[in-house]
Amino acid sequence: MNVIELDRVTIQIGGRRVLVDVSLAIRRGEFIGVLGPNGAGKTTLMRGLLGLLPPSAGSIRVFGHAPQRGNPDIAYVPQIRTVLPDLRLRGLDFIATSMRGERWGMPSLARADRIMIDKTLTAVGARGLAERPLSEMSGGERQRLLLAQALLGEPRLLLLDEPLISLDQHYQETVVELVRRFARDRNITVLFSAHELNQLIGALDRVLYLGNGGAALGTVAEVVTAPVLSQLYGADINVVNVDGHIFVLSRGRDVERSDHLHDHDGNGHHQHDHRSHA
Repeated sequence: MNVIELDRVTIQIGGRRVLVDVSLAIRRGEFIGVLGPNGAGKTTLMRGLLGLLPPSAGSIRVFGHAPQRGNPDIAYVPQIRTVLPDLRLRGLDFIATSMRGERWGMPSLARADRIMIDKTLTAVGARGLAERPLSEMSGGERQRLLLAQALLGEPRLLLLDEPLISLDQHYQETVVELVRRFARDRNITVLFSAHELNQLIGALDRVLYLGNGGAALGTVAEVVTAPVLSQLYGADINVVNVDGHIFVLSRGRDVERSDHLHDHDGNGHHQHDHRSHA
């Protein structure tokens, strides 16, 4: 069963075509790593799946239907979290504020709500954070709370937009393994965007590279090659494997750490959709 289907989708922002004529399909339970330079469309794709950015051409289907805002089957952790919660809040209080969509004040939790929160905190290894204030937590521990908050209600699709930003390598590995295990246990489909392929390489089923309006989707062996990525980016790309780590280079620069390849005229000429036949 396909959870996500894009059929010749174009999405524009401010007159710029960020995604152009993109077609792809993602199956239930897949862990998809979403890669590409800044501005390549990672956040745009997720907002399209959430129904926040309707396509100007083509169609998006999520669980067989057009995307709708507030779909309870979709959990989303956005990249930009500029509005920080009150750091005096306990972990339990922070999670509780998301129950039933309350915005102001603390909700009154029913017994079923408390059981759900406890179950979710336990699942992400954060039960011990329930009574601790946010001010005493590390970045990795707060990230666990954000994941727990997103996973309340047992969603079927999890969209994670750069959740590893500002985390050290240990916490990056912890978060990736946490999401991988949780998703496998519950057969949840995951789109996990990151700056570097190596952050996700041990967890993903397929990789989705975005660039110049186009998309390349497939296994690492199918997509992360010089011919495929050179066509996608419209530039000479080298793929180097060193001690199990993969580096995507253009003129000696690491593409995944650079934003120079997305400054394009927006015509989307370098579009490539590589689907796995598995």
